[in-house]
Amino acid sequence: MSDGTRLSARIWLPSDAETAPKAAILEYIPYRKRDLVRARDERNHVYFSQHDFVSIRVDMRGSGDSEGNMEDMYGTRELSDAEEVIEWTAAQPWCNGRVGMMGTSWGGTSSLQMAMAKPTELKAVIAVCATDNRFEDDIHYIGGCVTTDTIEWAATLPAILASPPDPQNLGEGWRDIWMRRLEKSTFPVENWIAHQKFDDYWGQGSVGQVNKAFDCPVLLIGGWCDRYSNTIINCLSRDPVNCWGIIGPWGHHYPDQASPGPGISFQRVAVRWWNHWLNDIENDAPNDPKLTVWMGSFDEPRDKIDRRTGFWTTLQKWPCGQTESETLFFCDQSLQTEPNAIDSNKIIPVDPAVGCSAGDSGYFGRVGGLPLDQRADDERSLVFETAPIAEAIDMLGSAHLNLSIAADQKNAQIAARICDVAPNGSIAQVSLAVRNLALSDDLKSPVTLRQNIASTYAINFPNKAYRFEAGHRLRLSISGSYWPLIWPSPRFSKLSLSTANCFLRIPLYPRDYGVDCNLPESESNRSSSDTFVVIANPILERRIDIAPNGQIRTDSWKQPKKVVRFPAMNLDFGVETDACHTICTNDLTSARSAFTHRLQFCQDDWVVEIIGKAELSSTEELYRLRGSLEVKENGEAIFLRIWNPEIPRTDG
Repeated sequence: MSDGTRLSARIWLPSDAETAPKAAILEYIPYRKRDLVRARDERNHVYFSQHDFVSIRVDMRGSGDSEGNMEDMYGTRELSDAEEVIEWTAAQPWCNGRVGMMGTSWGGTSSLQMAMAKPTELKAVIAVCATDNRFEDDIHYIGGCVTTDTIEWAATLPAILASPPDPQNLGEGWRDIWMRRLEKSTFPVENWIAHQKFDDYWGQGSVGQVNKAFDCPVLLIGGWCDRYSNTIINCLSRDPVNCWGIIGPWGHHYPDQASPGPGISFQRVAVRWWNHWLNDIENDAPNDPKLTVWMGSFDEPRDKIDRRTGFWTTLQKWPCGQTESETLFFCDQSLQTEPNAIDSNKIIPVDPAVGCSAGDSGYFGRVGGLPLDQRADDERSLVFETAPIAEAIDMLGSAHLNLSIAADQKNAQIAARICDVAPNGSIAQVSLAVRNLALSDDLKSPVTLRQNIASTYAINFPNKAYRFEAGHRLRLSISGSYWPLIWPSPRFSKLSLSTANCFLRIPLYPRDYGVDCNLPESESNRSSSDTFVVIANPILERRIDIAPNGQIRTDSWKQPKKVVRFPAMNLDFGVETDACHTICTNDLTSARSAFTHRLQFCQDDWVVEIIGKAELSSTEELYRLRGSLEVKENGEAIFLRIWNPEIPRTDG
């Protein structure tokens, strides 16, 4: 880099690249190419090199085998490094000067950031499970409310960054690099909790806040079970010329490893894309439908679904002009197609027991953790429901909810769920929206709740494609808490809803959609000679405990140690996570969320263990964070850092 810091790369070269330079494909992430995501790298990058591309995996500054340190996510140095890596790649003798960039999650977001930065050497991008809005659709907040996922990430990210460089790869001096990295360890969740509205901190790196088009073709891929899926339709809406989108039923994964399925062969889709935009090979990639989506429909709710019910559909353009919608008005506790002039006041329950059927948010892509049957949560929520649907309703886009609510406290939140009620009584969650009522509609400014005076709130659900079958009922469920996904308000509030000013608008799928789809199904791919062996892969364990008095609820899960062996490096790599959320249902300030994340590296007679811990609790005025980072080498503690910040609680 221009400041003298060296970044480490793993490069797959086609056999003739030295004499016949190739286009290069770059993946730039902080997730340790030597072990943490090595198996995934070999699924993708080996395949690309076998199809005549140079393929490159770079560890970001301060991670893996790279020098330097990383203080937080998406900093300006991280972004400028990416531009320098692209420039360096294009100048190598094995590269023909054309670079594509790809990645999932952090890597997909970095790819979008570079597509907006517009380095001249970058010719095409594939962004998988990426975010264009770091506040609303990243791992930290939903609707201006803190997610407990951010506490898991607070334990996980410092542990990843504190893990040692590989001595076999770096040679002499590796330990100095490691010690400097440890000494500069940070607890970035302090920033995440301190910025409780959509301010410039979150605007940094959020490409959706930049009012300009991309400068190269961008293929966006995501899944409906992933909170990041909003990005695809958002980007298409802003830049319909340079963007294409594919949204499947899966979660936060590359789609060849889809869960739930069906998946697609990401590698074949990518090679076709790269061939056209990087190698000028004529194919129909530019004429592909602008948007291809999986139209899901009712499945019996359960923790894990191997294959979703539904079908692929396509749209040749997006936005597709004048789109239709169906507006449902509140009437007592029903949803009707005609406005209701009679107003009635309904109390929205604030009950920390609501959320027991929520499942995971989808941010971490764990298999399982899908929303369960919603009946238990609906019994503690305010519910509005249609009559049985006479003709199937196909939904695509962001449903809009208009609510008129009065609160008797200065801080409050609501969670709204669109659900599908089957004729047998089972209830499946379709979409979830959460809202901090103490923030403006754009989540950028605090607002003062007028005590017991109604205000109108415009709430947009995440984008979704879903078919409500004939005979089913569409249900809207509203609550004033959603634990443990969402951190609760500081105090109980009486929330009164005025039905005459409320409605739910469902965006309808355009009538001229296509049903043919040529996406290739998932396939197994050859790996390189540097193979890996899964030694242990235990199932994640989940449980909910209610104290005998019924007041203390504990939601916990444990991922027992997974171990992967890399014979070529004589390395066994292990990872495990423990999570525990507790709350006393009559005291919102009793909420506590704690995570422990462990990484272990065993190489010959050298064993390193990294233990990251993070915990959040709160009072009515403060967020209290507790964190630690411990490093053990051959059983001996060689590093320990503890953080105890307290952050004023504004909740808007």
